[in-house]
Amino acid sequence: MPNRKMGRASDQRTAILKNMVTTMIINGKVETTVARAKEVSAIVEGLVASAVKEKDNFTTKEITVSAAKLDGKGKKVLKTKTSKSGAKYEVVDREVKTKTVQVDDPSRLAARKAMMKWLIKSHDSEGYVVNPTNKLFDEIAPRYAGRTGGYTRIIRLGARRGDGSEMAILEFV
Repeated sequence: MPNRKMGRASDQRTAILKNMVTTMIINGKVETTVARAKEVSAIVEGLVASAVKEKDNFTTKEITVSAAKLDGKGKKVLKTKTSKSGAKYEVVDREVKTKTVQVDDPSRLAARKAMMKWLIKSHDSEGYVVNPTNKLFDEIAPRYAGRTGGYTRIIRLGARRGDGSEMAILEFV
């Protein structure tokens, strides 16, 4: 996708773009130079278009899960067992539950893997780990379901004070 060199080696350029694309998906906007904003915009438009196309391509399935029983304080419940030799020991008491999970169809899985090329697992402002791919499918794609492109806008801010580089804000429409 990217074709500008931006005065960087290819590994540095890719790292900058990956970080900016991830920041754009997680925060909804990013302030940068106009050239970088145009590159990031092209990448984000493609990712959002892919997410919108594949947003409903999944099925749900019931699975059985074995989990430790927890008491009122959230600690694991232990029960005492006796071995063949007569020794007593404690074992975590477990319970079997059924859980509904979402299973991606092959095309959605391929789109998810392609998105992971540009997105990095990151942290939000509270410090929680955020998977930007999930955010794309769960929050951003439903918001733009009726649109056929034009998911981002570039607002020019003027020259940067230090080097006079043209600055811009890239944000979702």
